[in-house]
Amino acid sequence: MAELAHPTVPMPVSGQTSPRRRRRIPLFLRNPLTLAGVIIVVVFVIAAVAAPIVAPYEPNKQNLALRLKPPSAQHLLGTDQLGRDVLSRIVWGARISLTVGLVVVISASIFGTIVGMIAGYWGGWTDDGLMRLTDVFFAFPSLILAMAIAGALDPSISNAMIAIAVVTWPVYARLVRAQVLQLRRREFVEAAESIGASSFRIISRHLLPNSLSPLLVQISFDMGGAILIAAGLSFIGFGAQPPLAEWGVMISDGRKYVTTHPWLPLFPGLAILVVVAAFNLIGDGLRDILDPRLRGNL
Repeated sequence: MAELAHPTVPMPVSGQTSPRRRRRIPLFLRNPLTLAGVIIVVVFVIAAVAAPIVAPYEPNKQNLALRLKPPSAQHLLGTDQLGRDVLSRIVWGARISLTVGLVVVISASIFGTIVGMIAGYWGGWTDDGLMRLTDVFFAFPSLILAMAIAGALDPSISNAMIAIAVVTWPVYARLVRAQVLQLRRREFVEAAESIGASSFRIISRHLLPNSLSPLLVQISFDMGGAILIAAGLSFIGFGAQPPLAEWGVMISDGRKYVTTHPWLPLFPGLAILVVVAAFNLIGDGLRDILDPRLRGNL
């Protein structure tokens, strides 16, 4: 009697991930660059939350006997012109920068989403009026407008957050309006209207949930952008003020020593670069996942 033939199961080639094991990996983490961005952000978040434990010294503790010391075993990133530990100030600065980014994107996205929903759903003169308002904000470069708003207020980190949020919300308004214009003529929205659903229910149960995908991508990009603009405002004196341990302030203080003691502006500048790049990598990963046209490549 002939032996029964058993189907051969293809074995994964060395260095490749089997399809079953690949399905267990979250889509968001399959891209190594996205994974690197997540790891970097998590590290900075942990450092910011645990700053009193992680930082080896007090951020504003001065020791003029140790001023302008290069990186060493005692001070891993050196000291500044007042003898303050640069690493400690960068760790505490992460708390400020991440807070700025979080507050800005939450406030700007909420306000912009409300404006975009109203404009896209009701249309007509309401849409025209709100969109002309957003055009006024788009007529100016974001950084220049933020400088003007922050300059009109007292220089502080809280007023810098207000200025950044004011110049950021129109992006969300335009984005949400475009999504609503596409969704409001879909069958499920017309079905909800035909059974007498209220405008609030249609917006909250149908339009808003289906508009979240591009919002999440934009939020991840704007986190890095808000941190960058906040550092720029602090650098020119419109944001955080000395002796606050903020990355833009640190670069501003260290620019006088860039030729003789380059670690002073270098390390806080690298912190900004790494964090902003990490949020951009996360945004790219979210876009690849949430865009059906790109999902098949993961």
